[in-house]
Amino acid sequence: MIPTSFYATAGSGKSEPETIRVATFNVSMDASNYLSENELPTLDGSPLPEILQQGHEQIRGIAEILQRVRPDIVLLNEFDYLDPQVGVNVFQKDYLAVSQNGQQAIEYPYAYTAPVNTGVPSPFDLNRDGKKESTGIDAWGFGWYPGQYGMVILSKYPLLTDKARTFQHFLWKDMPGRHIPYVMNEQEQPTDEQWYSDEIMAQYPLSSKSHWDVPVKVGDRVIHLLAAHPVPPAFDGPENSNGMRNFDEIRLFADYLTPGSDNYLYDDNGVRGGLSENESFVILGDMNAEAGSGGVDGAIEQLLDHPRVNDVKPQSQGGQQHSPNNGNSQYHTAAWRKRVDYVLPSDDLIVKDAGVFWPVDDEPGSQLMNKRSASSDHRLVWLDIVK
Repeated sequence: MIPTSFYATAGSGKSEPETIRVATFNVSMDASNYLSENELPTLDGSPLPEILQQGHEQIRGIAEILQRVRPDIVLLNEFDYLDPQVGVNVFQKDYLAVSQNGQQAIEYPYAYTAPVNTGVPSPFDLNRDGKKESTGIDAWGFGWYPGQYGMVILSKYPLLTDKARTFQHFLWKDMPGRHIPYVMNEQEQPTDEQWYSDEIMAQYPLSSKSHWDVPVKVGDRVIHLLAAHPVPPAFDGPENSNGMRNFDEIRLFADYLTPGSDNYLYDDNGVRGGLSENESFVILGDMNAEAGSGGVDGAIEQLLDHPRVNDVKPQSQGGQQHSPNNGNSQYHTAAWRKRVDYVLPSDDLIVKDAGVFWPVDDEPGSQLMNKRSASSDHRLVWLDIVK
């Protein structure tokens, strides 16, 4: 069940503070949800514009979830980067602005999207299989076409896009003390040879998609929306290249919030440094990392344990029902039984409520949890913050 926002209590003569609901949702609206595996390598662009024209059942399910939870601000992961006229604008007009399964339509006057590294061809054999395939595993971020697995922010409050910062092109080599994958021997022990050559690292971006800082104006307050979608710490080999990249992608935001540790950072306009210590923020996204498991130890803890971050641990009864023998299941945000999607506010923001949209079997919306093709293999995570 979704706890409601805090409103005035009838007859009490008192009112609760007004809140805004901030959410993240990996909507799984990439090509692999609509096409066969054999078709994916043949793509030269996103199929999403055509899919959006079809009144697609899975996209209607995504819209229904957004209409049920009704976030005021939401990051959508895995929404392909497209011209808004054939992408997010169509999604808003034909899905969100139309009642889904009896739910009230919802409108977002403000939207932000920007290019990502997924599917952008590289000239190198990044996975060292002897073939330079340009896209797929040899793209700068895994993807079969530029813009796959992109990101969109939707908001009912003004997004200060002229002040947005992106870190799509920040080079991995420019992070001091970064992880360095090495070629492994037959005993899976590291050799002296780095997995990526100096020539590759001279062009290799840290971000597999992008990292964004998009300020939003809520009344007199500005809150920085820090959005990302790091690479999964999997689909590599014993060199753990994706696990190391995942850790360092998460570290970028941890350093961005830490005066003195942010000096090396530069955005895509060449502006250096991170977020000043008196600024409010919310970190949003599918971080592909769970505390205590996978990848490189301590990856997500860089944010969860950060002194400026308040981890309120949103939870659901549906997650518990899905994995009753897992002691952390109430915190899971994905059908594959992990907490990987996060809404992490700065410690100066007052959180009134939080949750994961995962209804139990007898609750409205539970049919949307049955399979990925009904909505997504991820769950929407939300917080209510005092305005």
